[in-house]
Amino acid sequence: MKRFLCLVLWLLVWQLQSQKYTPNLTSLQQYECPEWFSDAKFGIYVHWGVYSVPEYGEWYAREMYMEGHEVYNYHLENYGHPSEFGYKDFIPMWKAEKFDPDAWLELFKAAGAKYFTPCAVHHDGFELWNSKYTPYNSVNMGPRKDLLGMMRKAANKYGLRFGVTTHMARSISWMQTSHRSDTIGPYKDIPYDGNNPEFQDLYHIPYGDDNRADTANPPLMWRYYWLLRMKDLTENYSPDFIYLDSAVPFAGEDNGKTGFEFFAWFYNRNPEGIITHKGDKGVNRAPYFEGIATMDIERGKSKTIRKDPWQTDDSIGPWGYNKTADYKDANAVIDKLIDIVSKNGNLLLNVPPKADGTLDEETITILRDIGDWFAINGEGIYETRPWKVFGEGPDTEMKGRANSSPYTYKNIRFTQSKDGNTLYAILMGWPGENARINLKSFSKDHPGENYKIQQIEMLGSTDKIKYKHSKEGLSFTAPKTTKNDLAVIFKISLKD
Repeated sequence: MKRFLCLVLWLLVWQLQSQKYTPNLTSLQQYECPEWFSDAKFGIYVHWGVYSVPEYGEWYAREMYMEGHEVYNYHLENYGHPSEFGYKDFIPMWKAEKFDPDAWLELFKAAGAKYFTPCAVHHDGFELWNSKYTPYNSVNMGPRKDLLGMMRKAANKYGLRFGVTTHMARSISWMQTSHRSDTIGPYKDIPYDGNNPEFQDLYHIPYGDDNRADTANPPLMWRYYWLLRMKDLTENYSPDFIYLDSAVPFAGEDNGKTGFEFFAWFYNRNPEGIITHKGDKGVNRAPYFEGIATMDIERGKSKTIRKDPWQTDDSIGPWGYNKTADYKDANAVIDKLIDIVSKNGNLLLNVPPKADGTLDEETITILRDIGDWFAINGEGIYETRPWKVFGEGPDTEMKGRANSSPYTYKNIRFTQSKDGNTLYAILMGWPGENARINLKSFSKDHPGENYKIQQIEMLGSTDKIKYKHSKEGLSFTAPKTTKNDLAVIFKISLKD
């Protein structure tokens, strides 16, 4: 018996010592972003769920219960009053009958993506996997398919890293609008369907905080429930990447403790795993702690080179499919990507599928155009690192939701190979036949002043490029033509 107890004690001590991370700030600040992420640069994800059925955006489940809201009015006109036709009633309408995961992933790979991170669960709490903890999932209801498992299999087949985005942490407050009722009109004081206890697993218990942001002080029950569901997701699908649509869950008395527990558990489980979280204080009231995960900036970007890798998540249009919305063109996506990569970031681009699982033709065209550009210019993006300065040229700003790019060939960005022997000067536009280009970053008292140039080439062109390096900069002439005029990259090889 004594020998057995000693063995058990030894195993416990060994297990504790073998875990690099423990759920506290000091331990989690050992985190380092894995190199695969810094090499990848470009990923794609999708917002696809029950909310795709009405084709009016991914916040439908909340806004349909907000009296007088645009979505409430749309719902009233097209489906009826929320007391009679609620969000739950869209679930059997979501069939995903044309979903072909191989077609998605073949397209995403051709578009240049190196990782794929579908939205596994949005704020509505409906999960796209065979969940242990809620009946509201895509295997039990709606499509009656393990959508996440199908996507993971396709991602592996096409060689993309697989991850998930999760937006569930604020669901308990976000869905509280379903417990309201109209204050005026013929349906005054008639409770919406969220008040029916039969559907509590979807709409949650009545709870005082109905803010759109992270729940101010979530109950212990909800914090534990979130943790169980996140572990269930991770254990079953082994993602390399987890995106949190918040900072560290949770705010209030928890002060991130539940999030710390999940972070430590995930990092110990997957040494190459990455978690992205948000530091902005907009709708994210959860606590933010520097250095325990990778920074994500939604719809925005950094103004400078950041020391640690980071990410922008953005969409070609709305996050969830909306038949009334406009999309970014491929040039806007590429220019945003170039600026982000020059500052040590990645771009995770969302595309919104229809409820049946198809992508509209405009989305397909945009992705193919992006892929055509990558086929020529990928060398200057993938596996690169930022240079000493991110760029030069006019101080042009591209707003987060802009659908077209304000950048031109005068806006120049730099990347370099990991060994530092090659620089890439990226012009966000075609300067024209035989245009003269001068890189001031190579002039006197600038970072490239003492660099010794071996040759300059334009990616996608075999034309020889003559150049001159002087105290005024590095000047050269563009070739006569380009295979793709969305942006062009000049490869500058350095002498040893």
